[in-house]
Amino acid sequence: MTSELIGILIVMIHVLGALSAIMALMSSRTSQGAVAWIVTLLTFPYLAVPIYWIFGRPRFYGYTSARGERDTVLRQELLRFRPRLEPFFSRPSFDTTRIQAVERLAMMPMSTGNRAELLIDGEETFQSLLEGIDAAREYILVQFFIFRADEIGTLFKQHLMRRAEQGVRVCLLYDEIGSRSLPNDYLHELSSAGIEVTAFNSSRGWRHRFQINFRNHRKVLVVDGREGWTGGFNVADEYLGRVAQYGSWRDTHLKLTGPSVMGLQEAFWEDWYWATEEILSLNWEPSITCEECQHVVIVPSGPADRCETASLLIQHVIHGAHERLWVTSPYFVPDQGVQDALKLAALRGVDVRVMIPERPDHLLVFLSAFSFLPEMIRHGVRIFRYQPGFLHQKVVLVDDETALVGSVNLDNRSFRLNFEITAYIPDAAFAGQVEDMLRRDFAACREVTLDELNNRPIWRKLISRAAYLLAPIQ
Repeated sequence: MTSELIGILIVMIHVLGALSAIMALMSSRTSQGAVAWIVTLLTFPYLAVPIYWIFGRPRFYGYTSARGERDTVLRQELLRFRPRLEPFFSRPSFDTTRIQAVERLAMMPMSTGNRAELLIDGEETFQSLLEGIDAAREYILVQFFIFRADEIGTLFKQHLMRRAEQGVRVCLLYDEIGSRSLPNDYLHELSSAGIEVTAFNSSRGWRHRFQINFRNHRKVLVVDGREGWTGGFNVADEYLGRVAQYGSWRDTHLKLTGPSVMGLQEAFWEDWYWATEEILSLNWEPSITCEECQHVVIVPSGPADRCETASLLIQHVIHGAHERLWVTSPYFVPDQGVQDALKLAALRGVDVRVMIPERPDHLLVFLSAFSFLPEMIRHGVRIFRYQPGFLHQKVVLVDDETALVGSVNLDNRSFRLNFEITAYIPDAAFAGQVEDMLRRDFAACREVTLDELNNRPIWRKLISRAAYLLAPIQ
């Protein structure tokens, strides 16, 4: 009897492997990926089947986007408030075709009447965030990938609790993996103060229990629907340079006022609905802070999108560069499309510079980059490594007119596995501020040379190539 059960189990595993191989054939993003999964699932189903169901899923299922879905409760609500924003939908006079593509990727229109304030490093950023929290009168929407119960995490908690005790509604959303070290006592204190707290719960419900490889990497704070913040910062002491392991922490955040705050709020609203199945009642009347100021479009992206929004956005801005393309990313393992776009930009004479950290915090990502950097440099892409501490900012500067600030890294996880958010700002004055900031950063870098990479020992080259094979799940 035991042998019969074992035989049945073996047959079932092989059948499941064959069914999974069919799914991989129908859903894999590339032919190479499909072939790799099919061969592995058919040959080693005992190991490959659970790995495929955790790491091989091409999309995040069950997520409802009011912007991308029809005939849903969120869609009906969206149609009620979106018309209020129409008077503020506007594009700058230059290159409307390029901006139209960004709007279509975002499924959100560009608005005018915004003010974008660049926040550089931790002291400036957390001062702005805490002042915003203290000024709240109706509600605060808080979303970060990482919360820690350290010094800044405790201060952040105290400010939120104080507003909640004064009658302000506070909704806090965190990623259960990014914030896995957050103690229950911290969460209990927030809840006891009347703050509504929830994890994103990417594997919520039995139908989605294998979605644990997808993460919500967005960093969003919205106050009363009038002020909003986004960028690279999480709530932890290392972001203030207080952790010796990382040293000085280099990061960039953004404060927005004006109609563009509705875009940040809308992205949070959808995430909250996934996590709680609650439709938040919020202020959807845009606040105008100036007549012209900056044009902004908020670009949410994630694995529930119908297309690879983040990767396409980055490729789009690279192809649109004429004179300069400066990129900063702590994790630089772009897909082939982005690599080719960067090389083509350099070949047509664009000043292409990529700034990455000197010291790693994720070893596999750090090693993976060495496998393709020589080819990038041969095509004219200049690679710089930031020296004073850990570089974590996610910023793109295009020519003298456009800048992007957000949470997207140039790697497969941000392109395909994470929920991310980016502010696209086609404004010469704001781009000038970003240029000044990046010039100071480049002055603190060393440029990587081709000789340096070519002269590495063969074992380091082999390790880099092996690490690069794991890029799809890093």
